[in-house]
Amino acid sequence: QVQLVESGGGLVQDGGSLRLSCVASGSMFISVMGWYRQAPGKQRELVATISSGGSTNYADFAKGRFTISRDNAKNAVYLQMNSLQPGDTAVYYCNVLAKKTMFRVQLDNYWGQGTQVTVSS
Repeated sequence: QVQLVESGGGLVQDGGSLRLSCVASGSMFISVMGWYRQAPGKQRELVATISSGGSTNYADFAKGRFTISRDNAKNAVYLQMNSLQPGDTAVYYCNVLAKKTMFRVQLDNYWGQGTQVTVSS
């Protein structure tokens, strides 16, 4: 069973920085990795994604402030968040699209349990 272990969340003041980490356990062939977030009473939204080749995609609110990266050797994805604002307060979820074997066509979607990010005014 694939497990996604997230870390790095916490409480930070307005303008501060945090670095989120997500490590996928076991052997797998990962395609796209990304981060999503969900604030209370709001829908889950995309923050950023990164492909196996390094192509990135950012939500408008993340551009210029957040940076997504990955370490394929560690099956890890990171999200560096700078200039954090109170509006960034949410639970951040790691997402992985992967297949368990090289010859498998089907891609499976995996989610971490989430890590809380709170930005104070």
